Amino acid sequence: MPLTYTELDVRPLLAAGVEPFVAIMTAVDHLGPTEGLRLLAPFKPQPLFSVMERKGYLHEILELSGGDYEVRFFPKDAGVLASDNVDDPATWPEPVVELDLTDLDPPQPMVHILETLEALPAGNVLFALLQREPLLLFPELVRRGHQWVGNHDKTGSTFRIMIRRGEATQ
Repeated sequence: MPLTYTELDVRPLLAAGVEPFVAIMTAVDHLGPTEGLRLLAPFKPQPLFSVMERKGYLHEILELSGGDYEVRFFPKDAGVLASDNVDDPATWPEPVVELDLTDLDPPQPMVHILETLEALPAGNVLFALLQREPLLLFPELVRRGHQWVGNHDKTGSTFRIMIRRGEATQ
């Protein structure tokens, strides 16, 4: 089942001088097992990252225009992860490129994936094996107009990702 997100914009709370921690924790307490939290804030809420990790959530950060941030918190054991812009992956064509990048250290897998995607025609799919979940790659793929879906293998030691090349690149 794809991951869905509940959105919480804490910018109005902060502008009114209200500490948003209670609102954030209340929202997190109401999340289901396949739900994440999309937090909108005027800064990177760095202290919140470790709190959320202890609660079983990983995060990805996207800088918005105007200096604000979107932070997505998602369960560590959510199973299949996917970008918000993803079409049904069952309708995607078979991957035209398969990469085993498990022997590379970051940021080499991200660089290699992005360079390979740039050479593919729109709509083509790339499949890659990575030694860890590529948290920094996720928002970059979306920013460039690509779609992705991924999960850990049964051993939990390899992250598998399929990326469909989008139309727009930057």
